[in-house]
Amino acid sequence: MAQAFVFPGQGSQVVGMGRDLAGAFPAARLVFEEINNALHQNLSHLMFEGPESTLTLTENAQPALMAVSMAVVRVLESEGGLNLSQRVKFVAGHSVGEYSALAAARSFTLADTAHLVKVRGQAMQKAVPVGLGAMAALIGLDLDMAREVAERAAEGEICTAANDNAPAQVVVSGHLAAVERAVVLAAARGAKRSVLLPVSAPFHCELMQPAADAMAAVLAQVTVERPVVPLVANVTACQVEEPDVIRSLLVDQVTGAVRWRESVLYMREHGVRQMVEIGAGKVLTGLAKRIARDLTGVAVHTPHDIEAFLKTL
Repeated sequence: MAQAFVFPGQGSQVVGMGRDLAGAFPAARLVFEEINNALHQNLSHLMFEGPESTLTLTENAQPALMAVSMAVVRVLESEGGLNLSQRVKFVAGHSVGEYSALAAARSFTLADTAHLVKVRGQAMQKAVPVGLGAMAALIGLDLDMAREVAERAAEGEICTAANDNAPAQVVVSGHLAAVERAVVLAAARGAKRSVLLPVSAPFHCELMQPAADAMAAVLAQVTVERPVVPLVANVTACQVEEPDVIRSLLVDQVTGAVRWRESVLYMREHGVRQMVEIGAGKVLTGLAKRIARDLTGVAVHTPHDIEAFLKTL
C-alpha cells in the first residue's frame, strides 16, 4: 500500500510534546540537542515543561513542531531501518510542516531547518501588529463559497481564503474587521459554524509580505538539496523536486494559500492509500478521512505509536 508521510502545522503543539520520545529513544534526544544547539535556545525544555504561553508563540511553536516530527523520523530510521526513499511515495506538510517534510526528505540539514523555521516564526509574528489581523474558520462552506464571502467581506481591506483544509473547512485570513465581516456573511450563506481562530497573526495572506521577503533573504543563503522523495507543495498542490523551485515555493507559501485538500487528492490520484502523520497531534489524519473516504490515516507520535508502526515496516 503506497504511503505518504505528512507533517503537521501550527496548532498541534502542546506542552509535554517530545518528552516521552526523549525518554525512550537516544535518536530523539540527539535531534532535540542538535536543534537546541542550532538555535542557542533550550527549546526542548520549553517543549517538555512549558509554559504554554511561551510555547505557543509562533517563533517557538514552529521549530518545536519540526523538532518532534524530525525526532520521530530519526527514531524510525534508527530503530526500524526506515529508508524514506523506498518506503514513501510523497512527503507533504501543512504550512510550517512543509519544512519538516523537506528535512525528512534530506533537502535541508536539521540545523538549517531549525534556523529557517525560527526566522519564519519571528518574521510572521512581526509582519503585522498584534490586533490588526485575524483568521477565521468557515465550517460548512466549500472553497468557492468561502472565496466569495472573503471577497465581499474585504471592502478595500485584505480578506482571502488562506487554508483549504478539507471539504467544507476553509480558513480565511486578513484584516481583523474584514475577517469579522466574513464570519457574519458566512453565517448568512449557510455556514454551520464560523469562528475566529486563536492565532497571533493573519497567516497565508498578502499581509505576510514582509515575512515572505525575510524568508527569501534567508533561503538564498541555505543549500537546498534535491529531496529523496518528491514534495507535494502547499501552494501548487503537486509534486516538486527541483531545489530552486522548492526555494521559490517556500517564499510563495508565506503569503499563498495552503491547498491541503487538493494536495491530499493529488497524492491519492497518484496511488497513495495511507497518510502517515509524523509528529504532534492527529489533525492531518482526521482531515485525510474527510477528504477521501478510501484513504486510511495513522498518526505516529508517541513511543507506543512508533512501536506499532515499526511492526508494519
